[in-house]
Amino acid sequence: MFRARRIWVTAAAVLAMAGGSPGLAQAAPPSDARPTAAADDNNGGLPPGWRITGEGDARQLVWRSTAPVAMGDARVDFYAGDRLLGHPTPGKDGRTYRLDLERVRTAGKLTDLHVRAGGRQLDAAGRTETPGGRSAAAAAQPPAQLPANSVDPGKPGSYRTATGEYDLDPVKLPGFPEPVEMRAVVVAPKGATGQRPLALFLHGRHATCYKGDDVTGDWPCPTGTKSIPSYRGYLRDQQLLASQGYVTVSISANGINAQDYAAEDGGAQARSSLVRQHLARWADWAANPASAPAVVRNAPKADLSRVLLVGHSRGGEGVNRAAMDSLYPPPAAQDGYHGPVRWHIRGTVLIGPTIFGQNPVADVPSATILPGCDGDVSDLQGEVFVDGTRSVSNGKALHSAVYVIGANHNFFNTEWTPGQAQAPSDDDFYNDPEHRDPVCSPGTATRLTANQQHKAGSTYIAAAARLFVAGDDRVRPLLDGSGRRAPSADPARVLTHAVGANRGGGFLPDGEFTVTGGRLCSAVDPDDHVACLGSGVKGASPHFAQWDTEREVGRRAVALNWSAPGSAVTLRPGTPVGLTGSKGLSLRVIVPPNSTGTKLDVSLTDTHGKRATLGRVRVDGLPGTGQTASYWAREVRVPLTAAARAGLDLKHVKSLELTPRSTKGRAWLMDAWGWRPGTPAVREAALPRVDVGRTTVKEGDSGVRTYQVPVQVSGQGSGQVRVYVVDPATGKTEQHLVTVRPGGHDIDVPVQVKGNTRFSYDVDNTVLVKAVRGAVIGSYRGGVTVENDDPMPTVGVTPVADRVTEGQPLKWKVTLSEAADVDIYPYFVVQPVTGGPELSTKDVDPAWLDSVSGEKPDPERPLSQVKYLALFAEVPAGKLSAEVNLPTVKDQVAEPAESVRFQLTDDNGNPQPGGPVLSGTVLDAS
Repeated sequence: MFRARRIWVTAAAVLAMAGGSPGLAQAAPPSDARPTAAADDNNGGLPPGWRITGEGDARQLVWRSTAPVAMGDARVDFYAGDRLLGHPTPGKDGRTYRLDLERVRTAGKLTDLHVRAGGRQLDAAGRTETPGGRSAAAAAQPPAQLPANSVDPGKPGSYRTATGEYDLDPVKLPGFPEPVEMRAVVVAPKGATGQRPLALFLHGRHATCYKGDDVTGDWPCPTGTKSIPSYRGYLRDQQLLASQGYVTVSISANGINAQDYAAEDGGAQARSSLVRQHLARWADWAANPASAPAVVRNAPKADLSRVLLVGHSRGGEGVNRAAMDSLYPPPAAQDGYHGPVRWHIRGTVLIGPTIFGQNPVADVPSATILPGCDGDVSDLQGEVFVDGTRSVSNGKALHSAVYVIGANHNFFNTEWTPGQAQAPSDDDFYNDPEHRDPVCSPGTATRLTANQQHKAGSTYIAAAARLFVAGDDRVRPLLDGSGRRAPSADPARVLTHAVGANRGGGFLPDGEFTVTGGRLCSAVDPDDHVACLGSGVKGASPHFAQWDTEREVGRRAVALNWSAPGSAVTLRPGTPVGLTGSKGLSLRVIVPPNSTGTKLDVSLTDTHGKRATLGRVRVDGLPGTGQTASYWAREVRVPLTAAARAGLDLKHVKSLELTPRSTKGRAWLMDAWGWRPGTPAVREAALPRVDVGRTTVKEGDSGVRTYQVPVQVSGQGSGQVRVYVVDPATGKTEQHLVTVRPGGHDIDVPVQVKGNTRFSYDVDNTVLVKAVRGAVIGSYRGGVTVENDDPMPTVGVTPVADRVTEGQPLKWKVTLSEAADVDIYPYFVVQPVTGGPELSTKDVDPAWLDSVSGEKPDPERPLSQVKYLALFAEVPAGKLSAEVNLPTVKDQVAEPAESVRFQLTDDNGNPQPGGPVLSGTVLDAS
């Protein structure tokens, strides 16, 4: 048990931690989006495209893109430098994003503002750079084709197929105002006898409605618009599986996509509920076929003991949660399905998935498809579905990462593919016409066409079905890093690595571990000396995708950096590793993209001091640029025959040694395992499940009250989780390793709130939880939100220098009726003057004008015609006033007296009728 540091609401000198909605994301930055500029702190300026609207609790940080932003699956994030401010809410125009400023940490330092989604910056067009020291032309060369596997699951089966749809009454899900549709397309084999396994598909987060070339995220779709049929985008995949004897169903989730911006988990629990609502209907229909829709009655009976779930993007995170909820039921209050579980999930396929909670289900086999040119979930965070299962449970479930070179995010769904989709669609990978990406721009040697990509996806979905559901071990080499290919996926280059199955005795840097000759590095850490990939690296690694904390404990790799061959790196786990029964040692090694010929000798030493060199491995980098996440581990293996000849005690291996034989280079070891072929039966452990809730309380006028972060532990047994308590003032975290048991109160996070009568902003006291060993996490994020219940001080204005000669600044004093506990930023927007000449863009300091609006003086125009031009005062907490300046310039032009007028805004960012005004007049110097 532990107790969090006390958090005093009234002591917060800055605003609350970011915790807003996931919001829209996009597949690529708008092609004409402009880079942001640094803010001018002296004048309260913001970068171009940014503004602050509203007052008090209604203040918002607003960014408007210069081009439409497509609705996608990655979360949109606002950043100030490397500091996460929060997840904004999208506007209906597809360009505007708003973040409530009471949820922004240290709002007084809004410098270097920018927007990211899936690790990619949306508001700046970056020039493509090629990491790894090779030319762009070299980067564009695909690797050689792998040898063909003995079995090709991409070949159609012997059954003809039949297709139809059903549309049931919509369902109400917790937290979603509008009911969600129960619509699906079924593709089934004709003439198949007996019960057939069921494959269920769930699409990702995409626009919901369209009319002509316009799309929206509305639900229900407005009159005159049509629903985008994203659920029909996997018909080719369904037809392949149906020809092989599977009953398949692809379900629609537009109702969730339109409403998940308000869900703290991005809609994962809602998608799980929807999946299980459909599975429950299929279970009913299997028991009572006469009650089924015609398309289901005409199909073979579904075998609910053999279910494969396939999810794309947020649908991937959704089916992972559905697999979890099927094994470890969620709290009823947060779930939209309350019936019995009458099905068995045999495996999942996750296509370009999100994993905001970083909470994979360790005991359900999975195959995660990572598109090398993903422009939506561009950090390829789905790698955590593999890495995040290490040591969590039994370790017998195979978790495979399938890296498809040259694939984007959208083209796995034909309804998101130009030329094939019914509604408007696009290529999500960002393409700058002036700087073509040598790996991912259309027409390069590595970029796949839409049909090539979809065929590869179908083939590897079928491979997972054949291994996880049918139990055909002959397809395992396609998924487990054995270096085989399925010819049906040609010409795609598909690489895999895996953990689990018959791997054991791992050298895992996450636990107790020492390294000599190299260094242990952290996947997520702001310190470049600690992080595995520093800030200067071009490109990204799926293994080191950012979570919701500024740093993580226990998520590590081993970094190697050598300038001459022979510089050995020795790794020693806290306890000896047992490799008895293994046929080889399997290593997952990252090398820089586009590098070739990295060679490492691999040696083992036992606890008796005997040492054996097992062999030499060669690792080549993936094709990559600064726009891709290509620092991805290749799986390489060496046999253990040399260890046996040397008489090593494989029950007690003390250390692993890697000796570079290349002249110089860099590499990162993710892990190393004893390996042998085969796919063992999966035993699903009974585990405790942790769900963190959120409660909202009032601050109160006096006294101190203590509230608990609501945490529920259910299930069976005990396990370890890591708890992160986020400081609402700084965003920094304290972490604790905690043992949890069902019904216990092991995660005890009290929040103390001191009431008073001075205005402040709402404060989110947030807690995050991640599984470490023997546990699963449902709702990973929650806490206590403390609502301000005091009125905002009224704002007044006093002139300081409101009639000046050109070249002198106009000055006003902004006052509050009483001091507040937080910084107050009264916001004044420019208005036309009511009479006489108006100050123009040529009359003010051009640097100031650029800093606050992004506009230039030419062509000369009245200041009231400058878009988003505004002034705001910064009144520090506990103070009553602040000064606002407007710098003017002296020129040689004879002019009459000119005036300017700025009016205080209301809660919606509009001029407040009758509100205080900053008005001033500038006289000609002559």
